[in-house]
Amino acid sequence: MKKNKASRFTRINGLPWILPAFVFVVGIIYYSIFYTFNLSALDWNGLDPIQTRVGMSNYTKVLSDWIFWKAIKNTVVYFIFTFLIQNFLGFIFAAILHSEVRFATLHKCLIFIPTILAPATMAPVFRLLFSPQGILQDIFNALHLGITVDWLARPNSALFILMIVAIWEFTGMSFILYYAAMSQIDREMLEASNLDGAGNFRTLLSIVLPNCKGTTVSLAMLGIIGALKTFDIPYLITTGGPNHATEFLGTYIYRQGIRQSHLGYAAAISVVLLVLAICGAILVNRMNKGD
Repeated sequence: MKKNKASRFTRINGLPWILPAFVFVVGIIYYSIFYTFNLSALDWNGLDPIQTRVGMSNYTKVLSDWIFWKAIKNTVVYFIFTFLIQNFLGFIFAAILHSEVRFATLHKCLIFIPTILAPATMAPVFRLLFSPQGILQDIFNALHLGITVDWLARPNSALFILMIVAIWEFTGMSFILYYAAMSQIDREMLEASNLDGAGNFRTLLSIVLPNCKGTTVSLAMLGIIGALKTFDIPYLITTGGPNHATEFLGTYIYRQGIRQSHLGYAAAISVVLLVLAICGAILVNRMNKGD
């Protein structure tokens, strides 16, 4: 009797239930991809029962759209700037907290907390902070510096402010991954380095950093994909402005598909975004294997 109960338990909680769930989830993902690809061949506002098939014209329009290329440029600049600084800070913080530091747990929490905060709660704070009527402007006025905080309204500085916000938010993720990677380094290697007379900087550069290469590659893949699908921070703080200075593919897809009801064109940009994300991940992976 006990054997029958155990076998029924295995059937309920084992692979026969996991496999259909996996197939269902994968099926939804690929159905959504193919549906988007089909939608990209239409001229449709999402409500009209008449759907006009236009073939590849939406993709031709994308390639000649200056706002699309502006979004690509913003994405590249955003990725390079945030990736380098986030990883540098995360690596340094991880190395420091692997040494003897007082209140290390408190420091870890303070570094990682911004990562778990919802962008919807952070955006109003940063909009107020960088507003001409905000806290930062009050500080400059009190110090009589003569600086006007209107950086979110300037095309040359708005993107830079968004990158600062992203670095503040996601440095904790780089830190926690580097911290975990450093925990796996053989302590004997570090001790041998000290015995050979290598200083802290030389040890970090020659031993710790090479052993964290896999983490850096993973962060590069996540950074490329994250930059391509960036939406929440620019939309909530600048809505893509001024004059598309902070436009990203995610905000442009939303603008075209939801606000302007060009669903087919938005779907075409989404397909391009997917292709760019896959190509970026493959490129980083091949560069890693080439080394």
